Amino acid sequence: MTSSRIPRRSLLAVSTAITATALAGCGLTAPGGGGDTSGGSDDGSAEGGDHPALVVAGTEELGAFNPVSGYGEQGGTPLYEGLLRLKSTDPEQLPELEPALATEAPTASDDLTTWRVPVREDVTFHDGSELGPEDVVATYEAVLDPASASEVAWAYDMLESVEADGNEVVFHLKDAYADFPSRLLLGIAPSEKLDGGPATESSLNREPVGTGPMRLTSLEPTEATLERFDDYWGESGAVPKLTITRVPDEGTRAQQARTGEIDGTILPPKLAESTAQASEDLELVTASTADWRGVSFPAKAAIAQDPATRIAMNHAVDRQAMIDTVLGGHGTPAATPVSSIYGDAYEDVQFEHDPQKAEQMLDEAGWKPGKDGIRTKDGERAEFTVAYDPKDSVRRDLATAFAEDLKKVGIDVSTKAMTWDEIEPQYEDLAILLGGGDKPYSIDSQVFSAVHTPLEGAAFYYNPGGQGSDQLDELLEQARTETDAEARDELYRQVQQEVAKDPNGVYLTFLEHTYVHDAHGYSTGDLVVEPHAHSVAWGPWWNVGAWK
Repeated sequence: MTSSRIPRRSLLAVSTAITATALAGCGLTAPGGGGDTSGGSDDGSAEGGDHPALVVAGTEELGAFNPVSGYGEQGGTPLYEGLLRLKSTDPEQLPELEPALATEAPTASDDLTTWRVPVREDVTFHDGSELGPEDVVATYEAVLDPASASEVAWAYDMLESVEADGNEVVFHLKDAYADFPSRLLLGIAPSEKLDGGPATESSLNREPVGTGPMRLTSLEPTEATLERFDDYWGESGAVPKLTITRVPDEGTRAQQARTGEIDGTILPPKLAESTAQASEDLELVTASTADWRGVSFPAKAAIAQDPATRIAMNHAVDRQAMIDTVLGGHGTPAATPVSSIYGDAYEDVQFEHDPQKAEQMLDEAGWKPGKDGIRTKDGERAEFTVAYDPKDSVRRDLATAFAEDLKKVGIDVSTKAMTWDEIEPQYEDLAILLGGGDKPYSIDSQVFSAVHTPLEGAAFYYNPGGQGSDQLDELLEQARTETDAEARDELYRQVQQEVAKDPNGVYLTFLEHTYVHDAHGYSTGDLVVEPHAHSVAWGPWWNVGAWK
């Protein structure tokens, strides 16, 4: 993490900003105007006795707070808690998973197919009901229930069944799965609120009921307000109120941060830097992530049919130049979806920027430059279109830089802003500027869906080009069920080697997420390595319910 401090604003303005940021992480938006100092007077503060409220601005739509749909699934919410939670002691390394609603770490059978977790007693939900093992069982069963149509059910497909046994919850898996503790971050809701039917229609979306240190007290289309939960079972944090506002336009969010209308927000790297520099009160915060950006190969493009040409395209791109120019230096080069944060499971494979090598490989593969400089083979032009999300300026700029680099070696790449609904019916004809790393606290989740040949029922954006091999699939499936840690690390290193030999895309960079905020004197603790999700649920506010 890198941060650059600037003098703080008034506590009043700060509290409003923090509230907005936390809500934005939940998908909420912050109200116009700064924060206040209502509530939270029990602990006092450096100024005026009361701790300041906070206002933060994010981009996500508000009103989808159901954990069965995956809300807060990786721990980035003060509303819900899982059996385990993230514990960050080094913002550059994967966090530990420590007990939250569990009283101790889960225990596994020798074959890693049965996991037992004791559930904490004397925990109260926001509606006053008591937590019990039956609530844990009901939450997981709701995720697995086809009637819920949960968007995250695929991430729990190793789970055969779950049952209560006294004060313990017992998870029975279909096969060994060493990374199962990462699935215990899922937020738990009261069984009474899990009445079946589509998760998107549940009352939990707009009236969330969790056990977390903050509870939702009001919700409007562009604003959500969270307040400290007085009956929280653990140690209460100091922030009395957090307001999250939805402000999709990044320029507007930057201006609101500069003027003190909000206390924090997420911004693209260069805009975050200039925004922090323009205010004496804002701090630039950068968080390490497992969040990658890359370009998939079109399944139907002639130039993408040969592993040699796919390797050539990897050598054609200048990753460091993209990081320097597009991200303002806030990133690291990527060659596969696996970064160095995975320790012994990481293999340091790289594609050097070598346009001459790329041209040689294309020549040897039979792709010769035409009169216009664009290569052809057997009457086919070396060309395709890269689609990118029009709401994301970073994806737009990376797509542009990618196209420029490939044009230099004779491949005609155009770029096109398209919504995901527009991309889906055409995805086999398109390259796509993708992002990944949505469940980074399991290396299996980080890499499996990204590079495995497409599985039945998988979303189209998982390996949309369909490249891969039986050998790679076998390694992936063997690694996820391997019970020996050293052997598992070796298998994942082999996975990365295979991806480098036959890439299914051009992985460009692992991002650093960039935020601006004014902490208003709060002690915010360490940042955490973040997933793909980047909003005010993360950054300095990932643990806002525990701020001191």
